[in-house]
Amino acid sequence: MNSDLVTELINALTILPGIGKKTAQRMALFLLDKNKDGASILAKTLNIALENVQRCSSCRMLTSNDLCSICSDSSRDDKSICVVENPSDVLAIESTGGYRGKYFVLLGRLSPIDGVGPEELGINDLLNKISKEKIREIILATSSTVEGDATAIFIKDHVKDAKVSRISYGIPIGGELEYVDGTTIARAIEARVEINVD
Repeated sequence: MNSDLVTELINALTILPGIGKKTAQRMALFLLDKNKDGASILAKTLNIALENVQRCSSCRMLTSNDLCSICSDSSRDDKSICVVENPSDVLAIESTGGYRGKYFVLLGRLSPIDGVGPEELGINDLLNKISKEKIREIILATSSTVEGDATAIFIKDHVKDAKVSRISYGIPIGGELEYVDGTTIARAIEARVEINVD
């Protein structure tokens, strides 16, 4: 076996998020020595995905079709859009089963220092979609960073004739206050809700 190819595979695996040199070595050796069938399936599937996966023409999620499975689902509320930064945010929200509307993926957040403005995020496409499809509710689910907040405020300031809300950030269920950072506690207090006892 050519050791240069083993080294190339290890280096290639380190491009994955959270995969360091040691983990990449274990993965490469496992695929090459213990699971060649699995490695072959992985390589084939990755090649097919690279050739066929594109952006959904409506929400910009990754899909192998013109419309992703969420946009093509007629049982979902097509008058509600949740605006997120990345495709991984869609998957995170979907895993909860708590939202039945549609999405718009910005592919980032406003960052003038890095040259990321409204045009780069497709905010005009979002605003046109809201107007054209007569969207009634926009849920802004951008990150709780300075850039994420700026993105949410920018979008809110440019939306007309629709209810705009921002997801709240706070204390995780089961979380102890002493282990939660100050910013999260401040946001939780700010986004507090009234307790109704019936």
